[in-house]
Amino acid sequence: SRLVESGGDLVQPGGSLRLSCRGNGYWLEHRAIGWFRQAPGKERVGILCVASGGQTHSVDSVKGRFTSSRDSAQNAVFLQMNNLTPEDTGIYYCAHAGSCIPTTAREDEMNYYGMDEWGNGTRVTVSS
Repeated sequence: SRLVESGGDLVQPGGSLRLSCRGNGYWLEHRAIGWFRQAPGKERVGILCVASGGQTHSVDSVKGRFTSSRDSAQNAVFLQMNNLTPEDTGIYYCAHAGSCIPTTAREDEMNYYGMDEWGNGTRVTVSS
């Protein structure tokens, strides 16, 4: 895979994690990167997208808790997740987005246009 996620772990409610999305022979600096979550028994949905210029779209449930940043030297995009709740449990994926324009206003169906180049995911479990 040309995108590789890492950083998933078991964390207690209220805790924090930072996920990484690294390019494997795939330069991320000028690409929009979307973050997706697949909760147990549910479809994979978008939660946050960071455009090449730094503009970010995020769903309401993660606003104020999740942020994304880039490190060009590491060829990586990061997802900082704070104040985690059990509802944040799932497999997290990063993917290249054609744009960070959301395809819907529905958080439970969130997606972004032009998704391709998916990573294999990293598991986050929020539990006491």
